[in-house]
Amino acid sequence: MPSPSADQAREFLDRHPDIDSIDLLISDLNGVMRGKRIPRENLDKVYHQGINLPASVFALDINGHTIEATGLGLAIGDSDRVCRPVTGTLMPTPWLRGGRQAQLLMTMVERDESPFFADPRQVLSRQLERLSERGLVPVAAVEMEFYLLDRERTAEGRIQPPRSPRSGERATQSQLYSIGELDEYADFLDDVRQAAECQGLPLDTTLKECAPGQFEITLGHCDDALKACDSAVLLKRLIKGVALNHGFEATFMAKPYGLEAGNGTHVHLSLLDDTGRNVFAAENGDPLGSETLHRAVAGLLELMPACMAICAPNLNSFRRFQPGLYVPMTPTWGFDNRSVALRIPSGCNDARRIEHRVAGADVNPYLLLAVLLAGIDYGIDRQLTPPAPVEGNAYEQFEPTLTNSWQQALDLLEASEPLKAALGADFVHVFLANRRAEREQAMQAVSQLEYAWYLRHV
Repeated sequence: MPSPSADQAREFLDRHPDIDSIDLLISDLNGVMRGKRIPRENLDKVYHQGINLPASVFALDINGHTIEATGLGLAIGDSDRVCRPVTGTLMPTPWLRGGRQAQLLMTMVERDESPFFADPRQVLSRQLERLSERGLVPVAAVEMEFYLLDRERTAEGRIQPPRSPRSGERATQSQLYSIGELDEYADFLDDVRQAAECQGLPLDTTLKECAPGQFEITLGHCDDALKACDSAVLLKRLIKGVALNHGFEATFMAKPYGLEAGNGTHVHLSLLDDTGRNVFAAENGDPLGSETLHRAVAGLLELMPACMAICAPNLNSFRRFQPGLYVPMTPTWGFDNRSVALRIPSGCNDARRIEHRVAGADVNPYLLLAVLLAGIDYGIDRQLTPPAPVEGNAYEQFEPTLTNSWQQALDLLEASEPLKAALGADFVHVFLANRRAEREQAMQAVSQLEYAWYLRHV
């Protein structure tokens, strides 16, 4: 008998007779979408049989090259695994080819249908199972910052902010929270909203961020962390696609401009017990939250240095950690304080939550949620106690202690027994081998700055 999902696929095609092809998508270690494109008549087969992709899709660096040191390439004959559809992700892509295309998220499994250890979505699923054993369900909301760029570069070949579609003027000011700036780009933002509605992505708010051409779009809270991350990776693809249709480029690069704010990914997290109660909320309504909240904070703070390799996954990621630009550089926490790494937002007791503010927009959302939930689980399991919450400007009170070294971040992850236990030692090996190989390639490139500073003067 056909599966319910296969029935839903046929119903989807019946509702969308103009769709002639479907992109089958899977998120690699960098969060880059890989996969295949199929004609509509092959969709039923995908739901019944899945598709084959090489396991080495999770050995690819940012340039799409297989990193053999991961052990997922020729060492295993570059062999295939089966990828299965993710329920609820078959949706149109209205910004592509006049609406004649759709997309479907996939996840990789072993030949015996067990989760494939190197698939970031499966890594997160493993963390959710650990929390489920405690009777806990995470509620997550993801905020993503991005820049719109002019597709035309400067005379020096550098990126630049776009010209306003309405005034024709190039953005030069911050204009944080400006409604006027949202009006200037209303057509683009409306198309993003409409495409998100078409795909069932729960957009919450849109705001003008603190640099020229920079925006933030937030997704609503979701009590399915996998779905929250599915929405995040799909929204990123959507924003990039809609931007191209409007003559822009959209980038989630962590630090596209050296002297402007970077792009971050903030995550709001709370936990529900088996009755649906938020265990971060104090039963007596105390705004300081529950003991469980404090233990979760303590676990996140203790594992934060070892999580930097996930939160800052590439060379450019570390350029974001500069003073004065609202980027946490020390494991700190506080109440309604945007100068700390872990902010407990104000609001009603039932909505008590943790906002994690460290990661860049270049992060893989599945891996970010996986390490955050690992930290929360670690703190609860060991009944840890956090230091006193920070009051006032944390930047003035604490020296930076989170590493700004890509190499050291990778070493800290490798040395973290709690994270290896949580993510799986095999996965950590693949991740480290991939990132170290990319770092070696990056170190071979000599920048123009180095020529300007050193070529004639040393």
